[in-house]
Amino acid sequence: MIRVLIADDQALLRGSFRLLVDSTPDFTTVGEAGTGVQAVALAAEHRPDVVLMDVRMPEMDGIEATRHICAGPATAGTRVVILTTFDLDEYVYGALRAGASGFLLKDTRPADLLTGIRVVAAGEGLLSPTVTRRLIDEFARRPEPTRPLPRRLAGVTEREREVLTLIGRGLSNAELAEHLQLSLATVKTHVGRLLTKLAVRDRAQLVIVAYETGLVGPGGPR
Repeated sequence: MIRVLIADDQALLRGSFRLLVDSTPDFTTVGEAGTGVQAVALAAEHRPDVVLMDVRMPEMDGIEATRHICAGPATAGTRVVILTTFDLDEYVYGALRAGASGFLLKDTRPADLLTGIRVVAAGEGLLSPTVTRRLIDEFARRPEPTRPLPRRLAGVTEREREVLTLIGRGLSNAELAEHLQLSLATVKTHVGRLLTKLAVRDRAQLVIVAYETGLVGPGGPR
């Protein structure tokens, strides 16, 4: 059973999301929050698998609420999917940097939303090609790093760096396997080791690490 917390300041939307979630056999809603502060409190109380988080909410916005949830010891296993009607670049990097595992627009088809929840609950990142392009654009506006951050990548093997670089470019596990001529199981092992060594939650955070350490830049791999 995938346990979902819904955080949105509009009661009608919360009700619609709840109806969708609760009508799906292996899903259940554990709570609804109308503010960011409520979302943080309910997440700590119920420890859901996934939080559907609106960006614009009173008292505390969704990005700050995501930061609190992802950093909280009681909610270490909780994943956050950012939902918004605003397709704005400024939210993408901020949300993922705060620890969000995915980013979807509210006009996403119901079936795709449920699929996204499953993907995130399983520990994967929900990054569409559009979101990956926005990350590239965001880093293109930032100053060039002087060099990769060696301490962050200490203990990462050359093969794992190669995998991390390709993840930063947006490749899926299947695409990684084809590109590197490895089995899918081997690729999953490399990804799992990267998550452990870099102490990150999921694939979305690996993309952030790939950019922040300079392995991947606006023009491609460095």
